[in-house]
Amino acid sequence: MSGFKDPGYLERKSAATDARKAALEKFRAGSAANDPAAAERLAAREAVRTARDARAAERKAAKAAREIELAEEAVRAREQAEQAKIDAAAQAKRDAAEKVEREAAEAVERKAVRDARYAARKARKR
Repeated sequence: MSGFKDPGYLERKSAATDARKAALEKFRAGSAANDPAAAERLAAREAVRTARDARAAERKAAKAAREIELAEEAVRAREQAEQAKIDAAAQAKRDAAEKVEREAAEAVERKAVRDARYAARKARKR
C-alpha cells in the first residue's frame, strides 16, 4: 500500500539501482576518448612521466660515470703509490751506494793522511 508520496522499499531499491547504472554509464561516456580536456590532462601526465623517467636515467648514467671515474682514480693512485715505492727503493739503493763510496773515499783519505804522518815520523828519525 504505497502512496504517491511514500514509495515502497522495492521501488526505492530499483530507483537506486537505476541511478547507479546511470551514473556508471555517464562515467563511461565521459572517458578520455570523448573529452578533449581529459585527453589533454592524460597527455600532460604522460609527458611529465616521460620527463621524470628521462631525468632518472640521466642521474643513473651520471652516477655510473662517477663510479667509473672514482675507480679509475683509485687505480691511478694505486699505480702512483707503487711507482713511489719503487722510486723510494731505487733512491735508497743509490743513497746506500753513495754512502759506501763516500766512506771508502774517506777511508782511503784517512789512510793517506796516516801514511803521510808515518812517513814524516820515519823521516824525522833518520
